[in-house]
Amino acid sequence: MSAGRDPSIQRHRERRVPLAALVAASAAVCLAVGTGVGLATTDPPPPVASWHPGCGDDCPPAAATPAPQGPPTRVRVPRIGVDSPLTVLGLDRAGVLIPPTDFGTAGWYGGGPAPGDTGPAVLAGHLDSRRGPAVFARLGELRPGDRVEVWRGGQRLSFRVTGSLRTRKDRFPTAVVYGPTPRAELRLVTCGGDFDRRRGHYVDNVVVFAVTDAPAPGLPESAAG
Repeated sequence: MSAGRDPSIQRHRERRVPLAALVAASAAVCLAVGTGVGLATTDPPPPVASWHPGCGDDCPPAAATPAPQGPPTRVRVPRIGVDSPLTVLGLDRAGVLIPPTDFGTAGWYGGGPAPGDTGPAVLAGHLDSRRGPAVFARLGELRPGDRVEVWRGGQRLSFRVTGSLRTRKDRFPTAVVYGPTPRAELRLVTCGGDFDRRRGHYVDNVVVFAVTDAPAPGLPESAAG
C-alpha cells in the first residue's frame, strides 16, 4: 500500500454489505457485493473514459420494425459469457433500488425506458459476492463493436457496444448516461475500483454504452443460448 493511502479503501472480496443504490431518471446505479451508493452531480466534470461513449456518425439508422411489447426477459453478452434472465428492478419506499436477489442474475430498471424503446434502458448487475464473481464481473472488458442481445416479447433485440467509462461516483456524468437519446440505447452498469470499508461501497461506477443494431429475426426465448 502506498504512503498516505486511506487503509479503509481496498479491494473487497470477502465482506457483504447492504445495498444503498439510489436510482432515478437522473441518478446513477451501482450494484456489487451488496453494492454502494451511486451518486450524480448536476454539473459533472468529465468522466474517466477508456474511449468515447457516443457513436457519432456511425450510429445505425433507426429501423422500421414492429415495436416489442412487454418487459425484457433475458440478456446475452457473448464476449464476456453473460447469458442471464432479467428481473425487473424497482424502488423501495426510500427511493432505493431493490437489486436482484441472485448475484448471477441481471436486472432492468423498470422505471425507465425498456430495451427497444427510445431512450437509454438501464441494465444493472452485481460485480461480485462472497463466493466470487457475479453476473457483471467482466463488464469492463467490453469493447466497441461487441454485441449485446436482449429478449423482449419473443423478439431478439441486437445492440452494438460503442464505448464505456469508469468514473468516481461523486463525479458521475448524469447527462451523458441518462440524457435523452433519439433511438433505443442501453446502459449496462456495475461497480468498479476500490471498496471503501468506512462508507460500505465501491468508489467507482463502470458504465457500458450500446446502441440499437440491425434488427435480428424474432426468436423464441427458449432458443436463446
